[in-house]
Amino acid sequence: MTATTTTVSRLARNYAPLPVTLVAGDGAWVTDDEGRRYLDLLAGYSALNFGHRHPALVAAAHAQLDRLTLTSRAFEHDLLPRFADALAGLVGPLLASGPSGGDPLVLPMNTGAEAVETAIKAARKWGYEARGVAPDRATIVVAAGNFHGRTTTIVSFSDDADARTGFGPFTPGFRTVPFGDAAALRAALDETVVAVLLEPVQGEHGVVVPPDDYLPAVRAACDEAGVLLVADEIQSGLGRTGRTLACETWGVRPDLVTLGKALGGGILPVSAVVGRCDVLGVLTPGTHGSTFGGNPLACAVALAVVDLLAPGDVQAAAAARGRELGAALDAMADEGLVTGYRRLGLWAGLDVPHGTGRAACEAMLREGVLAKDTHGRTLRLAPPLTISPADLAEALTRTTTALRTLS
Repeated sequence: MTATTTTVSRLARNYAPLPVTLVAGDGAWVTDDEGRRYLDLLAGYSALNFGHRHPALVAAAHAQLDRLTLTSRAFEHDLLPRFADALAGLVGPLLASGPSGGDPLVLPMNTGAEAVETAIKAARKWGYEARGVAPDRATIVVAAGNFHGRTTTIVSFSDDADARTGFGPFTPGFRTVPFGDAAALRAALDETVVAVLLEPVQGEHGVVVPPDDYLPAVRAACDEAGVLLVADEIQSGLGRTGRTLACETWGVRPDLVTLGKALGGGILPVSAVVGRCDVLGVLTPGTHGSTFGGNPLACAVALAVVDLLAPGDVQAAAAARGRELGAALDAMADEGLVTGYRRLGLWAGLDVPHGTGRAACEAMLREGVLAKDTHGRTLRLAPPLTISPADLAEALTRTTTALRTLS
């Protein structure tokens, strides 16, 4: 660990990273500028679900770099329809079909926040055209504790003071209800509501898993009110919870799903909205777009990601490693090293009894493990889904040692 991580003079300080400078990565391991190796239990907030430099993903990127990297959407390219078909084939069967049926559509973007903004725009336009909401009155119901990005519209419905303070005036059209309270959500659905936008599991808030009856009740309320259910699966999707989508855990089919992070294979930003053709079909030429969305390089990598997920082996491995993670967390709780934890698949939020989450991450760093804190005394664990049982066991042994130093 060198001083370079804290003495950069021209970089805007919108992050406070741990004092380590990474220079190489391979699978679940990364190496710093002094040659020390660490086990990565953050995995880029799920962007590295397949680990660092997965051979199939790197090969896909290398091959496409020699062909074509960018066209903009002003022109067609050969990989875009293939990507749309593959992603729709993977995710489409897990989504609601809508009243008129039809195959699901895919709208590619770049970042997760762009995917959420795209879903908001599509839901509003659908609400005006299909639901008959009065012009400029569309409302979207969201959950307290949400994290959907940091654009000005998205922070307008955040309750995180750091994300909001100093960035007003805020965009209207959102109504917040408590996460996990289906009755409050149902009561919020009036004639102006076009959609409910939720994370099935609130990742940034500390991997908060809702009660088992919550999402089915939300789906039922949306159906009764005739509004859309939009699931933000940017962190929870593509295998993280042991399933392709976290919504599968509760047997719920959203109308739209936003995907990102892992879709880019840890190589470049790729995101998408997948969902009902009658909803995404309201977007026509000139109403929405992106210069880089669905570019050839992005499609090449994302196609390789879908290929990795299609057999279901990655999801099954995540579920198995998740059970191993849960056993280790039970032992930590029995020892008093954590006051509680929440887990779904290979994803967990731990509450530490001593010090702060940041102090816990610094202790883990000294033991050669990387993780990230959130909300005071909570830290998040999200290893690559491809981590071996031996590496996961080693990482959890080191984590246990680190937490003991805090007590």
